[in-house]
Amino acid sequence: MTSNFITILGTGNAHATQCYNTCFTIHSGDAIMLVDAGGGNGILTQLERAGIGLGEFHDLFLTHAHTDHFLGAVWIVRMALEHHQRLRVWSHSKVIGLLTNICTQILPKKAVDNIGNLVTMHTLEDGDRFDVGNIKIQCFDIHSTKEIQFGFNALFADGTRLCCLGDEPFNPLCAQYAEGVDWLMSEAFCTFNDREIFRPYEKSHSTALDAAVAAEQLRVKNLILYHTEDRTLATRRQKYTAEASTKFSGKIIVPNDLEKIMLR
Repeated sequence: MTSNFITILGTGNAHATQCYNTCFTIHSGDAIMLVDAGGGNGILTQLERAGIGLGEFHDLFLTHAHTDHFLGAVWIVRMALEHHQRLRVWSHSKVIGLLTNICTQILPKKAVDNIGNLVTMHTLEDGDRFDVGNIKIQCFDIHSTKEIQFGFNALFADGTRLCCLGDEPFNPLCAQYAEGVDWLMSEAFCTFNDREIFRPYEKSHSTALDAAVAAEQLRVKNLILYHTEDRTLATRRQKYTAEASTKFSGKIIVPNDLEKIMLR
């Protein structure tokens, strides 16, 4: 049977320095999709530490254009072009336009000439679908008030369903994509108890408690909390899990960078 799993490359929010910015890979057999790329060439280090070669994946999904999710993609595109590796980039029009423009402006002409050939840019609309190997992906607009952002739903060959909500709180307009899924990936900027310290609501983010309430209402089976502050790394897993478990009855995972999560 094909193994389905996630490799967490980074778990931190935009200001994190003690862990990498939030990004991860989804695996099913030989199919791998990179989701976001963090804020710089640290993505290359994280991939190397995770044992994932640049030539092993051919799909990159970008949720939005914030620096901590987007800028690492320039390095991924650069490496694909320099090493003559095929790469499909998937996102909405703003991200695709920005990435194409930046790469065109700063990368060598010889590399840029292969954009559209080796590296192809695919503009998605709300609700569009595409396949990565045997993983069926459907994107959706999370209805952000800050920045256009897409989440996605992934359906694996064995029927396992995963939903990634991006890096903002769950919006009820997205319920059709998240309700009843096996795995829900939700940002949790901090714990509710630490809200006065980190002020998540001022930044359109949620707490571990908020994510847990939404997950319980959506009747999901497993909850993954990510995109957090980095000042409580030593106790983060314990604190976030304890708080979320007061509202969510399923399994809660608070991963560290480079952890693998088996989707079973």
